[in-house]
Parts: sequence; structure tokens; C-alpha cells
Amino acid sequence: MTSEVTTHAAGFWYDDGARVDAVDLLNALRRYRTAESAAQRRAREALGIGENAMLALRALLDAEATGRTVNSKELADRLGITAASTSALVDRLVRSGHVERQPDPNDRRGVILTASGPAMRQALRVIHDLDGRVSEVAERLPSDEAAIVADFLDEMTSVVSETDADLGDRRA
Repeated sequence: MTSEVTTHAAGFWYDDGARVDAVDLLNALRRYRTAESAAQRRAREALGIGENAMLALRALLDAEATGRTVNSKELADRLGITAASTSALVDRLVRSGHVERQPDPNDRRGVILTASGPAMRQALRVIHDLDGRVSEVAERLPSDEAAIVADFLDEMTSVVSETDADLGDRRA
């Protein structure tokens, strides 16, 4: 019996193509981002709304799920758009039946935005279908591996955010 130690096991059980390196990981991340963008576009097209409208609907649904209310100013802040753009966006969503304006019970001059109506039920089906399928895949990942992936994605988000800030500093 030998006590030989193998420090490099290329081809042992798996060929070199089975190894994942940083480039493979970044390419997989790019493929995911491309696929996610396409899925979001298809969802927006199915609902007949634009990107900001989809983000607004998600913001209203998130608020509703946590028992919060949203007014136009909060929505503008969340979306990073002007009050005038928010007003036009809300007007379109009200006309399309996705959103209703309700009086604010705490401020008689205030208006609360709520997701509602048949158009909103269709939006919910589209959003929940996509979210459900994505969640099923994420739930199959063991928690220790999910923590590693979450940390990686958080760090990637920080790097990209810092790059955006750096680019903004260079333009000024």
C-alpha cells in the first residue's frame, strides 16, 4: 500500500471542462441577467406597461404585503424619478386599471396609491408566476450554499454600485 498524495487531480472522475472558474461564473451571471431582462420585458409586454410602471407595481405590491401605504412622493423616491414623471406614470396606471387613488385617512389632502382591479389581477398572475418559478430553483439550493451565493451577489452588487458612482464622479 502506498501513501502517495495527489495534489493535482486533473481528469480524476471529471474532465477539466467540469471545473468552474471565475470566467465561467461571470459568464453564467451574464446569461442570467440577459434571461432575466428578457423575462421582465415579456412580462411588461404581456401587461402593456413600461419598465417604470412594472417597478411601480412591484413597489405597491411590496408595500401592501407589509401593511404599508404608498403615496406619489414615496413612489417617486423609490423609483428615483421626478414628481411630474410620477404623476404621469400614476395617471397611466389608473387609466389602465392597475392602480387606484384612495383618500389618505391620516391626511385629508393626501392620496394613497393601491394596486387594484382586473388589470392588476392579471399583473399579479404574471409577476407571481415568474417569482414562483425562480423561487423554486432558489429553494433547492442548500442553505450553506445559498449563503455563499448571496454573499457573492451582494459583493458583486457593491462592486457594480461603486463603479456607477465612480463613473458619475468622472462626468462631473
